[in-house]
Amino acid sequence: QLQASGGGLVQAGGSLRLSCVVSGSIFSYNWLGWYRQAPGKQRGRVALISNVGSTNYLDSVEGRFTISRDNAKNTVYLQMNSLKPKDTAVYVCNAWSPSGNIWGQGTLVTVSS
Repeated sequence: QLQASGGGLVQAGGSLRLSCVVSGSIFSYNWLGWYRQAPGKQRGRVALISNVGSTNYLDSVEGRFTISRDNAKNTVYLQMNSLKPKDTAVYVCNAWSPSGNIWGQGTLVTVSS
C-alpha cells in the first residue's frame, strides 16, 4: 500500500514536496516513481528512482523536480520547484517489482498563474 501526501495550491514559481509512504519494506521494489494525470489527459511518468538510487525524469521537469528516497522511513519524495501552471495534475506514486505493480491514491497539485 502506498500513501501519498503533500499536494496543494501554489502560485507559479513556488515549491511543493510530495511524500509517499510505502507499507512494508521499500527494498521490496526495484523502482519507485511519481506519475501525474492532468484533466483530460492520460497518466504519464514524472520521475523514477531505483533501489540503488538511479533516477529518471520527464524532460519538462528535469532541473526543477527532484525525486529521492529515505529507506529508513520507507518514503519516496518529489521536491517540485519553479512550478508552472502546466504542472497542475493529480500526482500518483507507484512501486514496481517483477512480481507486482502498486499504485497509491493521488494527491492534487494546482499551480495558479
